[in-house]
Amino acid sequence: MGAFLDKPKTEKHNAHGAGNGLRYGLSSMQGWRVEMEDAHTAVVGIPHGLEDWSFFAVYDGHAGSRVANYCSTHLLEHITNNEDFRATEKPGSALEPSVENVKSGIRTGFLKIDEYMRNFADLRNGMDRSGSTAVGVMISPEHVYFINCGDSRAVLYRNGQVCFSTQDHKPCNPREKERIQNAGGSVMIQRVNGSLAVSRALGDYDYKCVDGKGPTEQLVSPEPEVCEILRAEEDEFIILACDGIWDVMSNEELCEFVKSRLEVSDDLETVCNWVVDTCLHKGSRDNMSIVLVCFSNAPKVSEEAVKKDAELDKYLESRVEEIMEKSGEEGMPDLAHVIRILTAENIPNLPPGGGLAGKRNIIENVYTRLNPHRDNEGEPGAAEGGGPQGRLAEALRQLRIAHRGNYRHLLEELLAGVRPAPLPG
Repeated sequence: MGAFLDKPKTEKHNAHGAGNGLRYGLSSMQGWRVEMEDAHTAVVGIPHGLEDWSFFAVYDGHAGSRVANYCSTHLLEHITNNEDFRATEKPGSALEPSVENVKSGIRTGFLKIDEYMRNFADLRNGMDRSGSTAVGVMISPEHVYFINCGDSRAVLYRNGQVCFSTQDHKPCNPREKERIQNAGGSVMIQRVNGSLAVSRALGDYDYKCVDGKGPTEQLVSPEPEVCEILRAEEDEFIILACDGIWDVMSNEELCEFVKSRLEVSDDLETVCNWVVDTCLHKGSRDNMSIVLVCFSNAPKVSEEAVKKDAELDKYLESRVEEIMEKSGEEGMPDLAHVIRILTAENIPNLPPGGGLAGKRNIIENVYTRLNPHRDNEGEPGAAEGGGPQGRLAEALRQLRIAHRGNYRHLLEELLAGVRPAPLPG
């Protein structure tokens, strides 16, 4: 089945912490992928003089986890230990490093770690061809520095709306495409040389060997985009996530979902688990990782929201029981049938941004209790065992998820390269 498992691995890795006026939680899930290639960093209190600073990041590896795992452990030290970052610091000074020095230091740190990893034996000799995106935030007492290299994403939710989002580095972006072409490459089916779906990444040294070009002029660049934003009292939370999350939820959908879940639980690990479960049920086939960083003004648990959520759970439980009992005369319905019935109904108070997928676990728990011998019939991915047609349908579905805005254009581009075989005779 190629890069996918027969059943998703839904076990989660969690962590949480607090400090510097922040709380954070994180969750990661392997999902349908054969390997787990995501990694993360969460540091509250950066050592050696920056104890009131914090750093969080998500790394989405591809072609292996080597680069992602190394960066999760060592990227921060490459940033904070270089001369550019520390240039304006004075011993014993309470002043922050200047904004420009921080931004320059972050950029230098990325270039340095990328050059450092190039010398690893397995990466140098081609035994390991992995690469990784990186999205992070460095939070000082006065600023938030958003750092992005690739197509993972970070968003800031402030005063009830999405205030800022990093921009994905895709090969079809005009600026990225120009660099790729100047390095002698091409963009086909929205990929670098028809293969790599991101135009900036750490690692991926097969795409960084054009003679006469500097590190930021290669087919794939390790240079991050760094934006600083002044902190404000209205700041509520920051979300860092890989594309396994963003493929199935927009910025606004995810932020509204997180906001609604923070109103029913103050456990940030639980909130993050709800996110990855919801994205799995929305059709994500990738590894999924999310880091949620909450400021003091983050949404608080509301008695009214907790009550409404409990009432919704109770309604869904009873409704699934009714559907199962009614269908029982004709045989036990599969889960997909139950979901179709519920989807067609106008159920109030579903989690905004998550919809019915945000309550899929409630539905599945009742279904499993009433049908303990269930199989995978009607489950996502079941069609893949159904021959070429099933695999083609799944491939097209994943193409649509990954390229929602350009699906039609991409399909036309793919079909344009197909030539019908000549007729006999």
